[in-house]
Amino acid sequence: MAMAAALRREGRRLTQPINALHSSLNSSLISQDQAPHGARSISTQVVRNRMKSVRNIQKFTKAMKMVAASKLRAVQTRTENSRGLWQPFTALLGDDPSVDVKKNVVVTISSDKGLCGGINSTSVKISRVLNKLNSGPDKETKYVILGEKAKAQFLRDSKKQIALSLTELQKNPLNYTQVPVLADDILKNVEYDALRIVFNKFHSVVQFLPTVATVLSPEVIEREAESGGKLGELDSYEIEGGETKAEILQNLAEFQFSCVMYNAVLENACSEQGARMSAMDSSSRNAGDMLDRLTLTYNRTRQASITTELIEIISGASALEG
Repeated sequence: MAMAAALRREGRRLTQPINALHSSLNSSLISQDQAPHGARSISTQVVRNRMKSVRNIQKFTKAMKMVAASKLRAVQTRTENSRGLWQPFTALLGDDPSVDVKKNVVVTISSDKGLCGGINSTSVKISRVLNKLNSGPDKETKYVILGEKAKAQFLRDSKKQIALSLTELQKNPLNYTQVPVLADDILKNVEYDALRIVFNKFHSVVQFLPTVATVLSPEVIEREAESGGKLGELDSYEIEGGETKAEILQNLAEFQFSCVMYNAVLENACSEQGARMSAMDSSSRNAGDMLDRLTLTYNRTRQASITTELIEIISGASALEG
């Protein structure tokens, strides 16, 4: 009896590890059977979520393209009409970007918002090139920045050279009555011999030309006129009234700067909307291509899942019959 009891106790001790081993094997088999099916379900769900995100982005870019087209139509007419303001001043006072002066002020016009291609980076690059070309031991160059995007780029490496920065110019439709106030604010905060306005001139929706317009101070204009250069014809005009030649040149220079600034801001606004239209159109087409690829991936993944399940069912049925 004692021998039988000892054998039963030993059998129970051996049975417990064996049962634990069986249960662990069964659980591992169940998890292995469920893992591929779960993985396939997660894979198709991820692709569906990605397709939904791409569709939403495509709707967003198409809407932005339509908004940009509407804004472009609204500002394009005013831009074309503004081109006749500064042309008489260019014929009279000239526009010589190669004039050599000591105090240069680079007025960089950019946008406050992004998603408009590389127009802002182009303006910043040209402004930095002008800074290098007009640098010297006795020369000084300052920046006047219009727009948030150019301001963010200049703050990285040229913070000390920024004399004035203005933003949100395009928050409301710009008219000419606002420009003299803007020009007067700039002229009060900087001392200059030459103002170099950097902007993007609008040609078409897909084409804009980086442009530099130069406005000289009255002292430099008088000096160039006396030296017999391109401005030598100014002495051929007769002055009527009680104003002196210096006062007339001062008024002409300020009025020229206002007209050039008005045209430059509108030209840059047109270029911004045109570049945004092109960028959003490219984004919409890229989203469509990505959606096609994701649809193909989703169909292949779903077909592979169905094929695997069919193989498992057929294999199971064959095993039961065998």
